[in-house]
Amino acid sequence: MNLLVLIKLFKFITVGFSGLFVDFGTTYTLKEKIKVQKYLANAMGFMLAATSNCFLNRIWTFHSQNPEIVMEYGRFIFVSAIGLVINTCAIWTLVSKIKWNFYVSKLAAIAVVTIWNFAMNLIYTFV
Repeated sequence: MNLLVLIKLFKFITVGFSGLFVDFGTTYTLKEKIKVQKYLANAMGFMLAATSNCFLNRIWTFHSQNPEIVMEYGRFIFVSAIGLVINTCAIWTLVSKIKWNFYVSKLAAIAVVTIWNFAMNLIYTFV
């Protein structure tokens, strides 16, 4: 992996951490303060985080100049949704079949999905 790709990976992970705060902050505020149903609050948190991650990655990580912003956004959400499925399947497999701790499984799944999301956004979303 060349240095430019490693720098992009570092930026991608940094943006991902910011998305974590957006996701949890939104979900918590909607669920606990506004009393929105928990799964709806979670979906809204996920979507806001994915949206902020998309635009931060567009500008800072990948320096995209593509005028087709809506298409890029759709691709980013598509890649993220597949990542969510991979994450859920990995956690289920590690917890149910291998009997790992849930949070250890979640960390492993996040690592796998981070690589998936980065690679797909590098070669598919922000080309």
